[in-house]
Amino acid sequence: MADDDLKIDNEAPPPSDDKDEDGKRVRPLSFATRMRNYLLAGILITAPISITFYLAWLIITFIDARVTPLIPIKYNPETYLPFAVPGLGVVVIVLVLIIIGALSFGFVGRLYRRVIERLLSGMPVIRSIYGAVKQILETVLAQQSNAFRQAVLVEYPRRGLWAIAFVTGRTEGEVQNLTEEEVINIFLPTTPNPTSGFLLFVPRRDLIPLSMTVEEAIKMVISGGIVTPADHRTPQEQSVPKVSAATYEEVDILRERDSAPVLVAKPVNETPRDPEPVKKKKEEA
Repeated sequence: MADDDLKIDNEAPPPSDDKDEDGKRVRPLSFATRMRNYLLAGILITAPISITFYLAWLIITFIDARVTPLIPIKYNPETYLPFAVPGLGVVVIVLVLIIIGALSFGFVGRLYRRVIERLLSGMPVIRSIYGAVKQILETVLAQQSNAFRQAVLVEYPRRGLWAIAFVTGRTEGEVQNLTEEEVINIFLPTTPNPTSGFLLFVPRRDLIPLSMTVEEAIKMVISGGIVTPADHRTPQEQSVPKVSAATYEEVDILRERDSAPVLVAKPVNETPRDPEPVKKKKEEA
């Protein structure tokens, strides 16, 4: 677009309170409407903070009520203080976990861990639960793991529809060996509960990396699309779409038609239509 086509008046007066940008007169809001808007804005600001602090307080109180009585009276600070110490049980649990983790790196800790694992592996039902929980925790808590650290866009449940998913790792073993190209493990969460979902093995070329963080993608999934994160890409990248319905090949459509089952069989003794009347009509025209 040329500069002459841009009609920008820098000296134009700002729009008044009762007019919008197009110059149309806008009816002023009533007092009740303004109070309602202020109330909703206050709820949107204070509700997330209040709910977060309330849930944190419930968790801390729940832990303190069960851990603090286990502390010996001699070492309990509440014995010498006239008030209860909030969060004391959480601090004790953190210290105990740190001590257990430090001991697990020693010879005695490794030996004790092997004995416990052998004991749990011998139980029919417990070994399945223990193995699944251990594998999930090792995957999520590993420092060099790429689990749930990248949000991607995948075509699901059919071509032309897109869904947000999370990369959990590279496909290995039998699943990868049975495919012709590199496959990636992705977790496709459900809305509004992202803890449940589907495990999909998708070729790498069919995944579109997103610039949004995992936290932003989870917020978008939980809110059902109400909370939409900003596009962190450059303006040049935003102007060029990566996917388009026009780029789909017709080969896939033909392949689906060829593989589709025949619902209505054609009659065997059906007489073919006489093409002569059609030719005569064309000649007359």
